[in-house]
Amino acid sequence: MRTLPWSLCYLIHAILAISAQESLILNTLYSFSGASLSSDPTFSLPQAQQLTVSVAICSTGTTSPVFLVNNNTASTSTTDVFEIPLHSGFGNWTGTVQQGGSLVVQNVGQTSFQVAASTGALVHELIPALPFLGDTTNTQALIFSPPISPIESLPSMYPNYTLPPANLSTPSPPSSPPAFSLVIAPTSSGLASGMQTACSINSTSSSGLVVSNDLWLRNNHGWRSQWLIDDLTPSTNYTAYVIQDQVKLSGPIYFTTKSPSFPCPLVHSLPFCPSTSYAVPLPFPQSPASSYDSSNLPQNVSDPLLQYMTNFTTMLLTFPCGRDLYSPLQTCESCQEAYRTWLCSVSFPRCAEPPSGSSPSFPTPALTLPQSGSNTRNHFLPNVTFSYQTVLPCLEVCSAADRACPNFLGIKCPTPRFNAASSYGVGFIDDGEQGVLGGGSTGAAQDRWGNVWCNPS
Repeated sequence: MRTLPWSLCYLIHAILAISAQESLILNTLYSFSGASLSSDPTFSLPQAQQLTVSVAICSTGTTSPVFLVNNNTASTSTTDVFEIPLHSGFGNWTGTVQQGGSLVVQNVGQTSFQVAASTGALVHELIPALPFLGDTTNTQALIFSPPISPIESLPSMYPNYTLPPANLSTPSPPSSPPAFSLVIAPTSSGLASGMQTACSINSTSSSGLVVSNDLWLRNNHGWRSQWLIDDLTPSTNYTAYVIQDQVKLSGPIYFTTKSPSFPCPLVHSLPFCPSTSYAVPLPFPQSPASSYDSSNLPQNVSDPLLQYMTNFTTMLLTFPCGRDLYSPLQTCESCQEAYRTWLCSVSFPRCAEPPSGSSPSFPTPALTLPQSGSNTRNHFLPNVTFSYQTVLPCLEVCSAADRACPNFLGIKCPTPRFNAASSYGVGFIDDGEQGVLGGGSTGAAQDRWGNVWCNPS
């Protein structure tokens, strides 16, 4: 924080001498509109050893407001007055307020804003973790909030070592989860170029229709709020934000809906494949359903997968799990988890479309050639009459299972040097050299811009 010049400090101290219009209470959110405030409104701050004042601009007028904190109204020192710098409409100040203090807003004009004082975490916050895009169809999108409440499970002990069943039972969700909301708008609206505060984004009318919204546990990173959105426009670029508790903002991420003729429905919310959340080459479900989940996925698709998972778990437990070590880093539980991820990624091929534009410096996704009829990668999927393409699983999904499991299980992955690229996406996350981690062309399976180079789950 920077100290203000003498001349401005003199003016501010004169303003702060006026009785405060309102006292800010700790951990309380206040919303103000410049139209209903006096010129240069002043607010008294509570005393605290470590006070944080956060502000967020919700809408602007013709002026640019300036937020100034005096952390010691009993002093006339110029070092006690600080300006809160704003970045994309958001700013905060933290310091000691032992003898009371004040917040003054200059040039407020018609600006509407929020302010809060707290002694703990920031009330207003730009969440570093981004929302996660599951996938899109021509009119639908599956989007997840950043994770909350990570799952920590205690390992089983020998001789009563057990592993989760093939059809996982979902644990109880958090009893008091944050309140999440989703805002989607066409990228052409310029949503990402305006104020990047929760109250500003929340004032935008969101595109699409929310078909469902619930908590879902994709992996051990934690629970996420999951939205299935319909009634989007085909072949359209969208921008999405997630707002937590009305004051914390995550995003933006970007995605593009598929072309009008895209033939594949979304598959999601499967307890036995919790990270599967993308379009799969299946006939469209019977109305009124518009996507597949555990309630309507055909049994002839799920039963073989569950049997594979059961057989693998039985084989894995022939090893004295919890007593003997086959790795200093891996356990039977991490082996089963890695195998489940691999099995789901190859059992449910991910439908995709070629990117609409190409760049010589931009990697090309690992797409299969167009196919129809029987699926060549999973013969338990029903025949389809339409033509489709899929994006291959990431080679790292297979490599993770190879590394995590005992040798006697015989898990072997194709090598990048020979034929791996015929069945896996190679060189995106890792650089493709045998035994070398990292250094791939993209460093990830997908990014915040909606690009998916290989299927990670």
